[in-house]
Amino acid sequence: MSDQTSTTSTTSVPSTTGASGATGAGGRPSADQTWVAVGPAGTVGSIGRTSDGFVVRLAGRDEPGGEYPSLAVAKSALFAALGPGADYPEFHEH
Repeated sequence: MSDQTSTTSTTSVPSTTGASGATGAGGRPSADQTWVAVGPAGTVGSIGRTSDGFVVRLAGRDEPGGEYPSLAVAKSALFAALGPGADYPEFHEH
């Protein structure tokens, strides 16, 4: 049996290890974490952990939307980029 759990709450704090349980230098989380943002119509974007923070990518766009210092700020930025009237997406860690 596995002790791994999946983060699906939109208000949760990211775990201290990557999805694989790997940590980087100094016990910091590795930069291979990704959260997929899912709205009523499907995937609307994603957030990836980098060595400096979190980068937002919107579905259908080639360029990243920006890099942010925390997961909470990145989630807010992704939601704001969806435009007026958009539902707040669910974020699933992969």
